[in-house]
Amino acid sequence: MRKLIILFVVLLITEQLAIYAWGSAIHDIIQKGRAFSQAAINIARGDTLRFDNEDDFLHQIYVDATSMHFESNEQPPGEVVSVTFPSAGTFEVHCHIHPKMSLIVNVKQ
Repeated sequence: MRKLIILFVVLLITEQLAIYAWGSAIHDIIQKGRAFSQAAINIARGDTLRFDNEDDFLHQIYVDATSMHFESNEQPPGEVVSVTFPSAGTFEVHCHIHPKMSLIVNVKQ
């Protein structure tokens, strides 16, 4: 019976990981004029935001939340920074260099 339960749990986890890996999407956010192209975005758990710096100066992406912390290196013009959101919740994305830049990310289950 124990082997059957372990097998069931392994199959369940494997299925969840496959859904997580294959079900994720990529969303593009443009950085231009010291602003993000959107003020807010709704995404699914596991989705990735790609921040494309179309300004003529540096940006630096960061997320500082209880369930997630991300901080990019300085992002020169033309560079793309990708951030994946592995858990549900509401997250604020900012630029260290331009503190008024703000994006609210609502991550659904």
